[in-house]
Amino acid sequence: MNFLFLNSARRGWGGNEKWTKMAAEALGAKHAVMLAYRDQAIGDRIDVEKVRLPFRWEFDSTTISSLVRLVRQKNIDILIPTKRKDYVIAGLVCRLTGAANILRLGIDRPLKNTLIQRLIFGTLTDGVIVNADKIRQTLARSSWFDTGKVRVIYNGIDRERLELDSGNPYEKPFPFTIGAAGALIPRKGFDFLIRAFARFTSGNQSATDSGLVIAGAGPERDSLEQLAADLGVSARVRFAGHLTNPYPMMRACDLFVSASQSEGLANVLLESMALRCVPISTLSGGADELIEDGKNGFLVHYGDEEQLAEIFDKLYRNRDQVES
Repeated sequence: MNFLFLNSARRGWGGNEKWTKMAAEALGAKHAVMLAYRDQAIGDRIDVEKVRLPFRWEFDSTTISSLVRLVRQKNIDILIPTKRKDYVIAGLVCRLTGAANILRLGIDRPLKNTLIQRLIFGTLTDGVIVNADKIRQTLARSSWFDTGKVRVIYNGIDRERLELDSGNPYEKPFPFTIGAAGALIPRKGFDFLIRAFARFTSGNQSATDSGLVIAGAGPERDSLEQLAADLGVSARVRFAGHLTNPYPMMRACDLFVSASQSEGLANVLLESMALRCVPISTLSGGADELIEDGKNGFLVHYGDEEQLAEIFDKLYRNRDQVES
């Protein structure tokens, strides 16, 4: 079969882009696969045939006409869009060409009963890939949505590549290191994480060798640094910025936290578990489909700083549990 992935991101490398790379390159082993993209930095990292397009907005005539020609020239069977703008563009192209529009949804959000949502997830969509059953359940709460279109395909990881990429030297910043990574935006919950860390350190005066490392870039960095300073933990909260290869840092951590308000199934949880960190996650998206609380990781309600601080304290006092 012939596949065409769409990614209209203007900048940055996140979960959608990581999934697109893995899915496109894996399918490329047996099928013809292409990528239509906007940002050169994203296109350069995905090893399939590709074309760069403007993706200015949902009804961008230049992008739509270019894609229609491409679909017809390359006999594309399936388009796989990964972002909201792409959903509309891919849907229109598919209705003009007869190809199938199978969109990928990687975050747990209820559908609103609006004209645009009905257009995207009804009229223009032939199928929906989600990465957690929790997302399927949320979609099913919209009575107008056809859940027969949904298939749950969990995120995967390339263990061999992960082992290779994580092998670079990295000096552990604190004897007891709590790690986190992601775009520094409100949805990712880094303010909640910093407050919980501050609560943990204030409640355990002996935990002077503990610290928090946050990898990632974004508009919230200044406010998060100020929050750490206001809480008196700035010397023990390290902002690592964007890391092209975050895996040596992740391997060095004792615990790894996904503190998001909403997710699908965070790649960082899968990766941290493969790198033998103790995973801790908010009950967002499909986290409880991966983590059995207290057995292979820990689950916490978003915003419950006391609960998260108690988990940090428990694991700090029981290092053998972390190491095992």
